[in-house]
Amino acid sequence: MSRTAQEIFQSYVHAGPLTRDADALAETFTEDGVFEAPLMPAGGALPRRIVGREAIRAAMAAHYGQQLKDDRRPNLQKSGFVLHTTSDPEVFIAEIDTVFDGDDQDIVVSLVQIFRTRDGRIARLRDYFAPSLLS
Repeated sequence: MSRTAQEIFQSYVHAGPLTRDADALAETFTEDGVFEAPLMPAGGALPRRIVGREAIRAAMAAHYGQQLKDDRRPNLQKSGFVLHTTSDPEVFIAEIDTVFDGDDQDIVVSLVQIFRTRDGRIARLRDYFAPSLLS
């Protein structure tokens, strides 16, 4: 299954931040996929490292369950991203500015994600964001 970086990224974003669908999110990963959030504090909302599609599914379902009280979703008209290809066709980098509407001012969360793909799915995702910006 050959999919472009754009298609893989859009599937991931739709399944995760936009719809919070742990099953759909897990399906964007390979069976042995790895999700890493190196900047997540110990004991944070997500583990720093999750290995395997089923473990990703379970961790994200628990995480999304905790977020039920938080109905904030990114404002897509204000948010933006740039995808950077690399010399390795299986690796791309997403540079993202996610904007959430705030009461007095918008909340902007800037992050970088590094995707390593295999057969049209995410084999490893390193998600560099500052969790404290979302509290």
